[in-house]
Amino acid sequence: MNSANNMTKYSLRSWVLVLALAPTILVGILLGSYFTINRFYELEDTLVEQGSNIIEPLAIASEYGLASNNREASKRLLAAAQLNKSTLVKSIAIFDADNQLFVTSHYHKDFEVMRYKDTLASLRGTEIEHVGDSLVLRTPIFALNPGGEPQVNAGPLDNSNRIGYISILINKEKALLEQHRAAVAAFIIVLIGVQLNLLFTFRLVKNVTQPITEMVRVVAKIREGKLDTRLTGNLIGELDLLKRGINAMAGSLSEYHDEMQQNIDQATSDLRETLEQIEIQNVELDLAKKRALEASRIKSEFLANMSHELRTPLNGVIGFARQLIKTPLHSSQLDYIRTIERSATNLLSIINDILDFSKLEAGKMVLENMPFAFRDTLADTLRLIGGSAQEKSLELVVDIDPDVPESLSGDAIRVSQIITNLVGNAIKFTDQGSVLLKVQRVGNADDRVLLRCEVTDTGIGIAETQQDLLFQAFGQADSSISRRFGGTGLGLIITKRLINQMGGQIGFSSTPEKGSTFWFTLPLEHSHFQIGDSLPVEKLAGKKALLFEPRSLSHNLLLRRLTHWHMKVTGLHLRQDLAGALADEASHFDVILISCHGFTDPDELVFTLKLARRHTDSLILLNDSFEQQIVQSKLRSNADTVLPMPVSDHVLARNLIYRPLEIDASPAQAVNQPATERHSLTVLAVDDNLANLKLIDTLLKELVTNVIAVGSGEEAITQAQKRNFDLIFMDIQMPGIDGITATRSIRQESINRNTPIIAVTAHAIAEERELILGSGMDGYLPKPIDEAALKGVINRWLSRPKFTHFDLHTLNWDLCLTQANQKPDLALEMLKMLLDSLPQTVAQIHQALEAKDQEQMLGTVHKLHGASCYCGVPATQKLCQEIESALKRETAIEDMEPEILELLDELTKVESAAKQVLSQLSVELSDDKKTGLL
Repeated sequence: MNSANNMTKYSLRSWVLVLALAPTILVGILLGSYFTINRFYELEDTLVEQGSNIIEPLAIASEYGLASNNREASKRLLAAAQLNKSTLVKSIAIFDADNQLFVTSHYHKDFEVMRYKDTLASLRGTEIEHVGDSLVLRTPIFALNPGGEPQVNAGPLDNSNRIGYISILINKEKALLEQHRAAVAAFIIVLIGVQLNLLFTFRLVKNVTQPITEMVRVVAKIREGKLDTRLTGNLIGELDLLKRGINAMAGSLSEYHDEMQQNIDQATSDLRETLEQIEIQNVELDLAKKRALEASRIKSEFLANMSHELRTPLNGVIGFARQLIKTPLHSSQLDYIRTIERSATNLLSIINDILDFSKLEAGKMVLENMPFAFRDTLADTLRLIGGSAQEKSLELVVDIDPDVPESLSGDAIRVSQIITNLVGNAIKFTDQGSVLLKVQRVGNADDRVLLRCEVTDTGIGIAETQQDLLFQAFGQADSSISRRFGGTGLGLIITKRLINQMGGQIGFSSTPEKGSTFWFTLPLEHSHFQIGDSLPVEKLAGKKALLFEPRSLSHNLLLRRLTHWHMKVTGLHLRQDLAGALADEASHFDVILISCHGFTDPDELVFTLKLARRHTDSLILLNDSFEQQIVQSKLRSNADTVLPMPVSDHVLARNLIYRPLEIDASPAQAVNQPATERHSLTVLAVDDNLANLKLIDTLLKELVTNVIAVGSGEEAITQAQKRNFDLIFMDIQMPGIDGITATRSIRQESINRNTPIIAVTAHAIAEERELILGSGMDGYLPKPIDEAALKGVINRWLSRPKFTHFDLHTLNWDLCLTQANQKPDLALEMLKMLLDSLPQTVAQIHQALEAKDQEQMLGTVHKLHGASCYCGVPATQKLCQEIESALKRETAIEDMEPEILELLDELTKVESAAKQVLSQLSVELSDDKKTGLL
């Protein structure tokens, strides 16, 4: 990539010059160098050859003079030789056998240069030595043989005839001059070649690169928008074709540009008009948005006010209707009052549906994530709607797979609402047959479990043409349905949106006149704590049981449950089979379960129960046929336990294991029950509505010994300053000083600053509840007031520890109970686990803070966050969540130091509060267990 960029930095002219000149210069230099060097060697060889031709004859000729010691003759010989080659030979000298100068051609001051430096024995032939600009040749002189011949070819060891040597100093100046001439000539030849190459190269540049440069310039102008630019002149070969192509391209671009400009002008004109319209629409949309926001605000206020205004009179209607039911009435009067109470309850249900739908539409439905017992929640839910199935003589069956976990975490209230809507609809649209609720586990990943629930009925079904309308708001499959069955058509759309918000899916299949099946999936989390009771079902293994249930669905379900517990079960469908089994006097069973459904006459059932009593010590009656009056008057005394159908797994198992425990809670029993023993408490009730004030005063007087009722916030503050109260029930919306203002005043300036204050309000919006609980109140009781809910509030605060009123954000015991599914033992254990872990947690936080250890701090805070979710410490939980989120975003610990220090201070407060709670609550729970109150 870099080489490509470097190539684009140089012009075409530069590349042509480089590529044309470089090879020529390189070849010329190589050839010139080669021939010059070769010439140098030739001249040097010639010089050596000439010197050899002079010295070797002289060596022979000078033998006589040297041998006879005739210097004069030798000198004449040397002088004659030098004169003959005067331009070549500088000096000639003869040295004797002792390497002493014998004679020279003429005196030369540098004759020492001519002397042989080594021993004469090593001088065997002519030797050459280069000295500066001169050349020295040395040849040995041998004595003549007896035949008159010199020993020129004497052996290497035969030095006896060597009498000296001759040395010639040859001038190299002429040879050097010739060498320089050869180098200059080569340089001139190379230079001439380069000049010729430059001539042709510039000619090439002129004919090729200049037109290309001009083309580049023209293309650049065309790119700048000067589309009238053209190439001119005659070019050679392909360059002329390229010129024509560029001119044609420029012409086409000019035409396209003119056409595009026309289109742009037209589009600009259209866009200007559109923008003006959009601007007008934006102004209108902005106004519409403001109107919508204002309408939404008004709608929210309207819903809150309507909720209050509708619930306030309904509170009186429902409350006093239930009070009237407790009084002696004629049968017709009792029927009228129950009709009023039922109609008011239906109206309240419709109001709740409308409010839920409005919250879902506005996206303000907040789902909780609390531990709950799944089977117990379903049992409580179905117990409330089971009466509707009993009235229509429908078989209501609940089939929960054994592998469905009991302890889950989620919004139990919304789960119950979903089941209520779907099962309630199935009961509503089924006149005969059965309604089956089946729950299976279809997925399990990490800490989550995926449940699939199916509600199957044998009702009227839904026509295919009407099925698309089923999940629309205020819509039902047929307009006649609302007239025949009632309802708003909101139940299914609320159910669908709740399931979708929880992350599940819903669907259905239906066949007209044969029934429908609604299914939905629901992802829930595994609870880290055991919520439901753990029953020792292994005790049932091997026990003999007799089951009589004529209906197939219920029979098969009960048979599967008992078999799953490894019991030996005899299942009967027909009454004559039951009579035959009971006629065998020798037969005995550990438990006998008899369904009331096979009997129309209670006296016949009583007779059968008495027969069954002879064959078992544990007789369980499964009832969904007879009214409670008949059960109380005739059946209960003849059975150990009467269980309403459908019966949950846990309830059935408890009664099989812990006989004679009986669980049969029904609102209808309240008619003939004795009055509840009142608690010795002093309670303050505050409400501006006289009817509601009278109702809550009446309800409270049945439960506590002393009740003071006032009608305004001012009177409540005055009463709170005069005397101590055990509980205060405070209405929220009151003229003058409202309930929230009165609560704050009581918390600051009265002797009841630590007294539990319960909000009693008809507001049902989640934001209103948060505002109420955040104002310093300790609980929430919605209108219309339910007697059971009122009892629950009083009983919960009776069992509350008498410790100092802590900041609810530091430690909230009620929240801890809620997170523990209202189980004090479990809440106490979770709080103790948190308290035990605090010293180590604080030490680890300090250590991570000092070492700036991001990973250790994240791990410690994450662990603390998980523990704080189940211990009623909202401030600690919030701080942990903020710190953990910041650390996961790789925020430096130094930047989070204020929040970390705030968390450490909060943990100190939690530790102090938890110690007091545990010390006092442990004693109270222990005393309650001893007295059997728990």
